Parts: sequence; structure tokens; C-alpha cells
Amino acid sequence: MARLPRLTLPGHPHHVIQRGNNRQAIFASSADYQTMLDLLDENARKFNVAIHAYVLMGNHFHLLATPETADGLPQMMQAVGRRYVRYFNDCQKRTGTLWEGRYKSTLIQTERYLLACMAYIDLNPVRADMVVQAKDYPWSSHGHYLGARIDKLITPHALVWALGNTPFAREAAYADLVQAGISTSQQQALTDSALRGWALGAPEFVENLQKKTTRRVSKGTAGRPVSTPKTKD
Repeated sequence: MARLPRLTLPGHPHHVIQRGNNRQAIFASSADYQTMLDLLDENARKFNVAIHAYVLMGNHFHLLATPETADGLPQMMQAVGRRYVRYFNDCQKRTGTLWEGRYKSTLIQTERYLLACMAYIDLNPVRADMVVQAKDYPWSSHGHYLGARIDKLITPHALVWALGNTPFAREAAYADLVQAGISTSQQQALTDSALRGWALGAPEFVENLQKKTTRRVSKGTAGRPVSTPKTKD
């Protein structure tokens, strides 16, 4: 069966996962993490992609990003991936692939999943038992949203601005949101949708999304109309 193209549509937030080959480490030093952030910043600007959240883990990374064009996200990821591999291989005196194939991604329903996806991304180091609290991990966008630092890579989504009328109110509201965490069903849905490439949202959202693309946006059966999956809050 032919591999489906990635589901990428401009104006929608996309959850992106890129893993190291065979789960191998893709960062070996603080300089490596910073180089990745610099490459993301440079190419997000170049290809008009707004990055709302990120976390760089030892052997993979997550992004939440909205491209302005249909080609913006894949162009950004291709440019970042190629340049980072050259940099990392040179630093480590190694050759060959670094990534586990193509990056994985899908788009998510803004109102239902964007803030949950941000919390999911921020809590990755906590789930991995790397830190006790999300604020303790230096290689994520969490510190930016707490007001602890200014991250030039980040473009806050409108839903974040709606969390409060002042920076302090937004920071407190976001901290509470992450502290509360997300449900197991949300966590599983966010992981599975990105890895499998199916749109994540309410049935009506998925149905309307299908009208914008010839690529199937949800898992269907050959020869039958595309079904719209149900999701849990």
C-alpha cells in the first residue's frame, strides 16, 4: 500500500514529532540543543511557520506549529533536519542517518486540543522522570509562558492571549493549566494522531477538514466513505 502524504494544511496548528533512529540520542551537549533551536528559529521565519510550543528531549523532539502555506512546514523540517544532521555528524565524528525516517505530524482542532497539546509537550520531561516539574526543564517553551525568559522562537497562539488580560494573569493561568495536566485519553490521542497522521478533533471538525483536501484525514475503509473518528475530552 502506498504511503500517504503528510496531512498539512495552512492556518491549522500541527503537532510534530521527530525521533532519532532506533531511539538513539540526537543531542549530546548543551550546544547541540541550542543549535537545534537556532535552526528552528531561522527556518520558521524563512518558511513562515509560527511555532507555538516545543520540547527537545534526548532522542526526539516535539513541535506545535502553524504554517502559513501548504509547503511551509515540510520545507522547514527538511531544512532543519538536513543541516542539523551535518552539524551533529561533524561534531560526533560520525556518518549516516540520524532520524527515524520522516518526521511524524498531523493537525489538531484548535479549540479542543491546542492548549492540551501545549501541556502535553511541556510535560514530556516530567513523564520521562527527567524533572519533577515542567518548569525545571530548560529545553522547552514552558519557561517562556511562565515569564521566566523570552524565547524568540515562540509565537503565542491567540488562545494563549485569551487566558488573561495581563501577562501575569496569562502566566498564572498557563502554569495552572500545565500543573493540572491532561487526561490519559488526551495524551494517547495526541500521541497516536501525530504518529499515524490522522487529524485530531471532533467529528464535525474532521468532516469539514476533509472538504479541504483530497488526502484522507481519518482512517477509513477502502471503497467506503471516509469515517470520522470520535475523540474523548
